[in-house]
Amino acid sequence: MPLPGLEIDEEQIVSSTGALELKKVPKNMVLVGGGVIGLEMGSVWSRLGAKVTVVEFTGAIAAGADSEVAKEFQKTLKKQGFDFKMETQVLGATKSGDNYKVAVKDLKSGKESEIDADVVLVSIGRKPYTEDLGLENVGVETDKRGFIKTDGHWKTNIPNIYAIGDVTLGPMLAHKAEEEGQAAVEEIASPGSGHVNYDAIPSVIYTDPEVAWVGKTEEQLKADGVEYNVGKFPFLANSRAKANNTPAGFVKILAEKESDRVLGVHMIGPQVGELINETVLALEYGASSEDIARTCHAHPTLSEAIKEAALATHFKPIHF
Repeated sequence: MPLPGLEIDEEQIVSSTGALELKKVPKNMVLVGGGVIGLEMGSVWSRLGAKVTVVEFTGAIAAGADSEVAKEFQKTLKKQGFDFKMETQVLGATKSGDNYKVAVKDLKSGKESEIDADVVLVSIGRKPYTEDLGLENVGVETDKRGFIKTDGHWKTNIPNIYAIGDVTLGPMLAHKAEEEGQAAVEEIASPGSGHVNYDAIPSVIYTDPEVAWVGKTEEQLKADGVEYNVGKFPFLANSRAKANNTPAGFVKILAEKESDRVLGVHMIGPQVGELINETVLALEYGASSEDIARTCHAHPTLSEAIKEAALATHFKPIHF
């Protein structure tokens, strides 16, 4: 999405598309927005040598992530050289020689300042691509933000037209769209049979380390008044992570207090984008933390951190 005061040219003021096509490693990159895509792009260019400064309007990065994981993620990125300006508004950018000066305002103090940048990556979210599709010609309704309106079975207001994926509400994730596509076809073939469990759609941030989660966060459970237990296990105590010299991060499991049913799983660490899928299955089948804890996991593997976190949720871990 564009931002007033920053006109994207895909050369120096870029979207995520332009960030993939830079002709050289920038010396100073300003990342407008601390969301998933921006942090992924910033992480790549940081590892290639760029100095990355993240300007985030709110008080937290990685919107949607559990706050404890988001804080650990920010701390890790700081160690890698990222600079963060939180609760800060971008006012615009002006050309200064070959580079830009990005004007920002601290929302707490009201103080304004400038950041030098040779590349500005604007990453404040995406909007649905529904313009110029001819929707109005057939009468398909959209909401104020341009998302196509559907019922609970992906059917639009036009009976023979269905919509899935990024043009509808929900996370803009390829795997979410894939699940919806399969379910919509099932629904068309046999009305009432299509189903997607939106509480079991994983999210992954492909940085180093990776971040992944599925289900409810602690903040959501507290807001809903749900009583729950928490179990955590650090990769520092996992033999495979130690052998691979990737000990940063942890696995965190949230389970309903009375039934022990797993409600959410949150991870930061090595290959957690792969590890999260075991816990997605657990949520899909309504598993308890004890179910996971009593399941044999191969040794030495990173997945043992999930077993240990489940042990910590249900009782206590063995190796920490």
